[in-house]
Amino acid sequence: MNKDMMKSLVGKIIKIDRGGPESRIGKLMDVYEDHLVLLTEDEGVVYYNTHHIKSVTENAKEQLEFNIEVPEGFTFKEADSFHGLLDALKFQWVKINRGGPEKLEGVLSDINNDFVSLINKEEIVRLSMFHIRNISYGLKIEKAEEEASDNQSSQEKMSSSDKQQSKQRVVKSESSKSQYAK
Repeated sequence: MNKDMMKSLVGKIIKIDRGGPESRIGKLMDVYEDHLVLLTEDEGVVYYNTHHIKSVTENAKEQLEFNIEVPEGFTFKEADSFHGLLDALKFQWVKINRGGPEKLEGVLSDINNDFVSLINKEEIVRLSMFHIRNISYGLKIEKAEEEASDNQSSQEKMSSSDKQQSKQRVVKSESSKSQYAK
């Protein structure tokens, strides 16, 4: 992808690729020589290796849905090159190639010019640098409205008998503490 063309889309809602497991919709945060930064609704910040991007669709008529407000001062990892980005993510839990059968996740432990190493449980997976299409590392913007409503609805779901049992447990634990104190 042409860097200048991509730079003109910074701050806009775009869709990377037309479909398939790697296709994502998000806000283009920045563009570098060989990678770009996309803020997605569900997965947070995803870094795409531009060598693997087949198409970019601009949200010309607000057809692409994106419901996140980016907070002022929002920061993400920055690097001049994709290799430099991987170095910045070393020893972090990452997800590589987020869709399809080749998706991987684990702690990024080693980076060189030919491959990266990920540790996940008892496995050490080495993945060719050439085959890394995208990577992310847990940085997300939470949807405040949904969290507040989720907390409220879970409290509302607790029945009065559950609340009573909860109070009884607290009372019992208080009385058992006083028995041990004697």
